[in-house]
Amino acid sequence: MTGAVVAVVQARMDASRLPNKMMLWLKGMPVVEWVYRRVTMSGMVDHVVFALPDTRSNDVLEDFLTGVGASVFRGSETDVLGRFYQAARVHEAEQVVRVCADNPFVCGSEIDRLIEFFRENDYDYAYNHIPRNNRYPDGLGAEIVRFPLLRRLEEAAVEASHREHIFNYIWDNRDNFRIGTCDPLDEKIAYPHLKLDLDTPDDYAWLLRLQVRPDMSAREVVSAALSYPRSKEDEKTG
Repeated sequence: MTGAVVAVVQARMDASRLPNKMMLWLKGMPVVEWVYRRVTMSGMVDHVVFALPDTRSNDVLEDFLTGVGASVFRGSETDVLGRFYQAARVHEAEQVVRVCADNPFVCGSEIDRLIEFFRENDYDYAYNHIPRNNRYPDGLGAEIVRFPLLRRLEEAAVEASHREHIFNYIWDNRDNFRIGTCDPLDEKIAYPHLKLDLDTPDDYAWLLRLQVRPDMSAREVVSAALSYPRSKEDEKTG
């Protein structure tokens, strides 16, 4: 029997390229609420917690999230791995799903696809949030590990890059870990050239053009993105 599946969402207000992006308005609600609503559409995640820095600038983010019913954990701004680990520990996770709050279109169905794939195979770490050796768009999925491995990373990772980017330790020591990824089950969302995350003002301007709703399926989100191409490749495949 599997233990609790906890989705830990990394979020913060002080992004250098697009400050305060978590509270930017997107089709009637802040970006962070899009993430919360869409992660909770997963049928296999038992609990969702937002891991926020404990700096004053993030108080407004905590206030908003608790106001819509989300759980929040506050921790170090610079030691992101430590913050993530403690959030998972406090919520007694057995399997830990990492979601980046830069992904307003993260899909519950594709989180479930990842969890099922992870459970059916003997991997230490699996992912489908980026198109690396898979056919997923950038921004629909997530990453997953078991809690004992997360504890191992917390104990072993000492370099700044490994504390700031949670799974860099795995990728930098990939020969020591079983890493897996999967393709979408639905060919209608297999567009690995699509970038659906939110990093820059240009990303935000493009997202505002899309005809989207928070309850959309992965197929509907991809279809909406292809309807408003922002590259020649989009125009050829959309």
